[in-house]
Amino acid sequence: NIRISDSGEGIAAEDRDKIFVPNFSTKSSGTGLGLAITKKILEAHHADISFESETGMGSTFVISMPLLNSGRR
Repeated sequence: NIRISDSGEGIAAEDRDKIFVPNFSTKSSGTGLGLAITKKILEAHHADISFESETGMGSTFVISMPLLNSGRR
C-alpha cells in the first residue's frame, strides 16, 4: 500500500461520498476531475484508492495495488 497524508482541513463529512465523482469540487476554480481520473486509472490497473479523513486534522489517501506475478526472475 501507498499512503499519502496531509495536515490540511480534512474532508467534510457531507462531501466524503462524492470526492471520486467527476466534476465534484469544493474549490471555486477546480474542475473536480483529479480524484475521479486517478480512481479510474488505478482501477484499470486492478488497484484501488480509499481515504481516511478527520475534519480539522487532514486526510490520508491509501492506494492498494495487487502483487502481480510477471513470470520474470
